[in-house]
Amino acid sequence: MHRTRFLQFLRSRRLWATCSIGGLAFTLAAGFFDPNLQDFPDPTGAVRTVSTTGSIDTTNPFFQSLGTNGRSCVSCHQPSDAWTVTPPHIQERFAATQGEDPIFRPVDGANCPSADVSTEEARRRSYSLLLEKGLIRISLSVPSNAEYEITHITDPQHCGETTLTQPAMFRRPLPSTNLDFLATVMWDGRENAKGQTILQDLATQANDATQGHAQASTPLTASQQAEIVAFETALFTAQSRDDAAGQLNQAGANGGPEAVSTQPFFLGINDPLGGNPTNAPFDSNIFNIFDSWASLPSGTPDREARESVARGEKLFNTLVIPITGVAGINDVLNQPVVMGFCGTCHDTPNSGNHSLSVPLNIGITDFPALSSLDTRGLPVYTIVCKTTGQTFRVTDPGRALISGKCADIGKTKGPILRGLAARAPYFHNGSGTTLLDVVNFYNQRFNLGLAEQQKIDLVAFLRSL
Repeated sequence: MHRTRFLQFLRSRRLWATCSIGGLAFTLAAGFFDPNLQDFPDPTGAVRTVSTTGSIDTTNPFFQSLGTNGRSCVSCHQPSDAWTVTPPHIQERFAATQGEDPIFRPVDGANCPSADVSTEEARRRSYSLLLEKGLIRISLSVPSNAEYEITHITDPQHCGETTLTQPAMFRRPLPSTNLDFLATVMWDGRENAKGQTILQDLATQANDATQGHAQASTPLTASQQAEIVAFETALFTAQSRDDAAGQLNQAGANGGPEAVSTQPFFLGINDPLGGNPTNAPFDSNIFNIFDSWASLPSGTPDREARESVARGEKLFNTLVIPITGVAGINDVLNQPVVMGFCGTCHDTPNSGNHSLSVPLNIGITDFPALSSLDTRGLPVYTIVCKTTGQTFRVTDPGRALISGKCADIGKTKGPILRGLAARAPYFHNGSGTTLLDVVNFYNQRFNLGLAEQQKIDLVAFLRSL
């Protein structure tokens, strides 16, 4: 079903709850639709979701406003954006509602909770990081047992609520799809700190998000939590079509969401740091979905573009990376240089997640940032470790705000790599504007010396996931 027909279908049914899909605000009909037929266009092709339940039930609490500010889960987890949100669609929602869509709420959508949102122009200024990078403000207290102290803040937003003991971070909403591959739920893994299973973590996260982001006055019921988790864990999303390479499940390729939905997974599968419970050796060949495109017969449609995707997949699997200065790898292994691969951090077969909860600091939070990253508008924190005196300057303390440990400063988890083309910008803080920026970051960070064609091939592969 085409996007226009899909919107007409929704509008023709009984209307019940306001949300937006594809950046267009409208009132969503109660009922079901089949995601298997629904391609959503994105900047380089189309993304699609399948549900193991066979349909999307829009009466699920995921789509309901359960708080006090009009938001629902879908406000920040849009199917057209691979179940997150993207700046172009956020900007469309602002234009359609003059900045009154539920996503625009001062509690965390504004650069500062006390920002002036009294006029449309004021709202445009106050929600600038959400509009430009799709960032949500997260404020957490420094733990009482912290091994460090924040000694200085440089805050471009001049927010009075951002303090030395209550810092604010700006982070991208993670996709609420492909959750069967999760080893940890949040960027900083804070739900995992509670010693629960992933399903329990997701239920807690749904409740915390409703009470926080949606400003609910009462917790979700156990039934509501269970329904939301069941809905989310049934979703599998991937790029289905690429403008250059065509349909991604043709000529023997296994692109698209159907193959993702049947991909085996267990915690620790293929873990390079020794966490695989089966004791099987690590295999750097993480992806095999485009192997059949490596050498196509002459006259094959889109042959050149498809072979570029296959070359990018091979590079992802085989490019040797001298990993240095990565907290969570080099310090843990006590090796100044670890000869690894892309799969060292994205080890889960055909999803690219890390199969255990292993937060890492690869330099995304460092200030000043590498030239391939855009960290403008983000606060910068000077953090001093109490025992050693070691000083960090970061735009996000990361996992350290949960653990209180100096060793965790700047650490975040890596996200699942499927559906990348539909959900720019990249990294937890939106500092990678395009996939080429992402490739350039790794090229610069680890001195890879990639040729231009290699960069083109890696981008072609990543955007086909």
